[in-house]
Amino acid sequence: MRSPQIVVPIIVLFDGLCNLCDGAVRFMIDRDRDARLRFASLQSDVARELLGRFGRTAEAVPASIIVIDGDRIFERSAATLHIARVLGAPWSFASVFAIVPEAIRDIVYRSIARNRYAIFGTRDACRIPTPAEAERFLA
Repeated sequence: MRSPQIVVPIIVLFDGLCNLCDGAVRFMIDRDRDARLRFASLQSDVARELLGRFGRTAEAVPASIIVIDGDRIFERSAATLHIARVLGAPWSFASVFAIVPEAIRDIVYRSIARNRYAIFGTRDACRIPTPAEAERFLA
C-alpha cells in the first residue's frame, strides 16, 4: 500500500506595499489550481523568520520576490520562473527563458523592480486578503 503524498506548500514572499506585487499575487491566486502557493509580505514577521532560516534578513534581500520551496530559495527572475512552473500550462512555457543566463534575466528584473513604485504606485499598508484568500496567507 502506498503512503499518501504530502504536498508541501511553496511560499512566496512579496513586497506588501507594491501595487505591482499585489497584482502579481492576485494573478497567482487565480491561476494556482492546486493551491500550492502560500503568501506573506516581506514586511511580516513570518518573512523575517523564514528568511532567517536561510541566513538572510528582510532588509538585506534585494527588491525582489522570494520563493521558498522546501530547502531551496529563489530570488528575482529565478523566483518568477519557479512560480510559472508551479502554475502549469500555459504559464510554465515561460520556462523557456531559463536558457537566458540568470545575470541577463536579472538585469531586466532589477530594472522593473527599481521602477515599480514610480510606474505602478504603492499602498499605504500591506494587502489584506479576502476571507476566501485568507487561508493562503501566512501573515
